[in-house]
Parts: sequence; structure tokens; C-alpha cells
Amino acid sequence: MKIEVFADAAAVAQNAAAVIAADARCAIADRGRFIFAVSGGKTPWLMLRALADEDIQWNKVHLVQVDERIAPAGHPDRNLTHIKESFLSHVPIPPGQIHAMPVEAIEKRVSSPLNGDQIRDFEATARSYAQTLLQIAGSPPVLDLIHLGLGPDGHTASLVPGDPVLSITDTDVALTGEYQGRRRMTLTFPIISRARRILWVVTGAEKAGRLRQLHDGDASIPAGRVSQDQALALVDSSAAVQL
Repeated sequence: MKIEVFADAAAVAQNAAAVIAADARCAIADRGRFIFAVSGGKTPWLMLRALADEDIQWNKVHLVQVDERIAPAGHPDRNLTHIKESFLSHVPIPPGQIHAMPVEAIEKRVSSPLNGDQIRDFEATARSYAQTLLQIAGSPPVLDLIHLGLGPDGHTASLVPGDPVLSITDTDVALTGEYQGRRRMTLTFPIISRARRILWVVTGAEKAGRLRQLHDGDASIPAGRVSQDQALALVDSSAAVQL
């Protein structure tokens, strides 16, 4: 893993946008399109807003979500809500190339305790997203770039400590258990580690210990189980104090 340290979150966001833009131009030149996946977070919203100002052939870009909370459309808990505000409202990506995780269909079924039919519906919805990835990114799907964050508990995407999805090796999309009040849909380790580039964006002093573990490939945290061969981490000076 390569790590680059910047003064603050704003500088991290700006430089992350530049990395994504450069990869997009190369992918479009080499393969005719750019498929990237984004996670949530305050610094990533700054990153996406800066990315919208880059000169990219947006009609050749596909956007995928790394993870999403099960919540109604437009809800502030939804990553897609913020992706639309910071990025999609500023760039002309064709609607058919914006691949939002289909969690609204799930939201309609969570007002009562889950029964067997509802659990099967969850699984079917995750499979439908995995099928979408097959259609746009090959078999097995290989995304050009996956942006990841790092939680203070060592999670990344919605791969959180103790969740059964950490053990999944035979599917690229899964539903988690409840975490911070909501279940989530998430990409799993296999598709994340197949990406041509993994771009970590890590800011804040509360991440310092976990960033050191990530750098060391410490598999005791979920983030430490992601492939480091193609990984670039852009971090601020607060997060880097233990490196």
C-alpha cells in the first residue's frame, strides 16, 4: 500500500478527486469506459464535489455504490442522497449509468419483524445488484476504482467487526446485520480486492490507530483484509500520527 499524507481533509479530498479523474481518463482511453464505486463520509462528499469540476467524458462513466443503508429514498442516512447533492447534480452521467443499490424495495418490508419470505427478499435484492455488476463489469466483475473509508472500529464499506458478511467469498454483494441502527447492502471482500485500484480516503485523529493497522495488513480489523497490492491511501496529518 502506498500512503500519501496531506495537511487536512480538504487537501485529501482535492487530491483524491485528482486521482479518480486521472484513472477515469486512462480507463476511458484504454477500455472505453470508467466504472468506479464510492463510499460515504464527510470528506468523500468534498472529494466528489471536487471531482465534478474535473474534465472527464462523463457519458463514459458508470457510478456504483460501495454500500448503502436501508432507508427511504432521499433520507439523510442514505449515501445516495449525498452523492446526488455533491456530485450527480453537477455532472451529466447518463441515468442508466448510475447504479444505485436498490434498497427502497427492502425498506417497504422492514416495518415488522422479518419472516422467512422477507429474508429471501433481502437476499434476492442483493443478488439483483450483483447481477448488475456482472452486466457492466464482466465476469467476475472488475471495477476500475473503488473508494473506501476507514471507521474508528476498523470497518470499511459496511464490512463491520463480527458481521457474518466478513466470511462471504462466493458473492460480490451482501446484506449485513443491523449496524448503528440500520441494515445495509455492501460490496464484499472478493469484488473489492479485484478492483484495478483501491483508493482509501482517511481523515481524523480518531482513525490513527486503525490506519496503522490497515498499513500493517492487520486482519483483525475488516479493513486489514482488503488487498493492498493496488491500494493508495490519501490521509491527513491527524490520521497519520502513528505511521
